[in-house]
Amino acid sequence: MAGKCLPAPYNPDRLLCFTQIASFMTPFRNLRASHNTPPGETGQEQLYLRSLSTRQIAVTVLLRDGDSVTGWIEYFDDGMIRLTRENQPNLFIYKHQIRTITETTHRRPSVSAASVPGEI
Repeated sequence: MAGKCLPAPYNPDRLLCFTQIASFMTPFRNLRASHNTPPGETGQEQLYLRSLSTRQIAVTVLLRDGDSVTGWIEYFDDGMIRLTRENQPNLFIYKHQIRTITETTHRRPSVSAASVPGEI
């Protein structure tokens, strides 16, 4: 029976048989399985939305029902975003209704003195 036993990891003078080794390793198997699962929240969503909002990057928001809207993110919180659009009403969109947010290639046009009516 000594041939099927190994020294204990923390006490080499003690021998563990295979049935004891299996019961000894069970808690470690559970730790490895739970360690491999990715976390649900990475915190990157807040950073990305803040970056889009600060730089006023134009985005296209694809909704779960297939509609898409374009504008820039002026405000956001845990449950919604405010999408500001040119010459159209602003939208408050719940995050659970959003499928994707995609950056468009241009920035939001800034208002210049030449484009203000009544000024030369």
